[in-house]
Amino acid sequence: MSGAQDLERFRDEVRSWLEENLTGEFADARGLGGPGREHEGHDLRVRWERHLGKAGWTCLGWPVAYGGRGASLAEQVIFHEEYARADAPARVGHIGEGLIGPTILDHGTEEQKRRFLPPIQRGEELWCQGYSEPDAGSDLANVQTRAYLDGDEWVVTGQKVWTSLAHVADWCFVLARTEPGSRRHHGLSYLLVPMRGPGVEVRPIVQMTGTSEFNEVFFDGARTAAANVVGEPGQGWRVAMATLGYERGASTLGQQIGFRRELARVIETAERTGAARDPVLRDELVRSWVELEIMRLNALRTMRSLGAGEPGPEVSIAKLYWSEWHRRLGELAMAVQGAEGLVADPEPGDLQRLYLFSRADTIYAGSSEIQRNIIAERTLGLPKEPR
Repeated sequence: MSGAQDLERFRDEVRSWLEENLTGEFADARGLGGPGREHEGHDLRVRWERHLGKAGWTCLGWPVAYGGRGASLAEQVIFHEEYARADAPARVGHIGEGLIGPTILDHGTEEQKRRFLPPIQRGEELWCQGYSEPDAGSDLANVQTRAYLDGDEWVVTGQKVWTSLAHVADWCFVLARTEPGSRRHHGLSYLLVPMRGPGVEVRPIVQMTGTSEFNEVFFDGARTAAANVVGEPGQGWRVAMATLGYERGASTLGQQIGFRRELARVIETAERTGAARDPVLRDELVRSWVELEIMRLNALRTMRSLGAGEPGPEVSIAKLYWSEWHRRLGELAMAVQGAEGLVADPEPGDLQRLYLFSRADTIYAGSSEIQRNIIAERTLGLPKEPR
């Protein structure tokens, strides 16, 4: 059988499984979740995540030895495409599968792989990312959260902010300063910290959408095992940058599931309101579709580079591209609604929430300004910005 035939057989397998399983209890999960809508059906989506894991449909690209399928790039793309077509719910385990999982695979010890990867694959443990702080957002090297070794444990004290899904997470990967007197990107360590233990307080941040996907996290003497440091102590910057590469690279294929669903809603609304007959708005709708296809192709190219080694600064292109695109989509969502988009009764609708949430896209996970500097300095070799 040819490679093309193998891929079509795999596509049929994915499509059939989704059709057979998005029924009964999980029929209500269709279309739930996404940016600004992470509150929707959370418990149901957790059960769906575990159902996926039990059937072997999570972490497809991971090695078989660690619970994956060792799936090829083409097979992973097919799965994402069929998942989107089936209107399956937004994944609750994407931070574990797309960010910390690949980081542990590339930089973790064998003990860490055996401890942390299986629960991610099974959908049993959810993760959040402890990077940003009040004075260390886009300037991540200014991290002030501190940790020190006390016997066989790390003791962590500090504050993180804009921590997505911290209120439902079991674990957090935390960038902390572990060498007293160190500055900037020196002396940082990449720690894995439990969120359910003493010394951890989570305060949800109410957003413009009325929901609270983002959170403040306060560590006050929180403890984690000495072995829960990924990479060498004091060398956490390199590991943290690798994680950002995964966030801005391969994992965006899963993110684009939600983007396609949102664009489809915008187009349907434009047809209902008559906005699609406006030549300017129609041109913007077509442009959005074309740019989403470009986003997909760029993500595939980035995945190929990931296979050749650690992600480089060129992955900043992906973050800059999708965040600017998504923000424009939010604006277009408001335009096609016309006057009805100006009223939230009793709370914002899906497209209004898309607009409100997407205002943050060009700020979190590295602002557009920072991404342009990275591309200019590290990829194009242009002179550094004056400081």
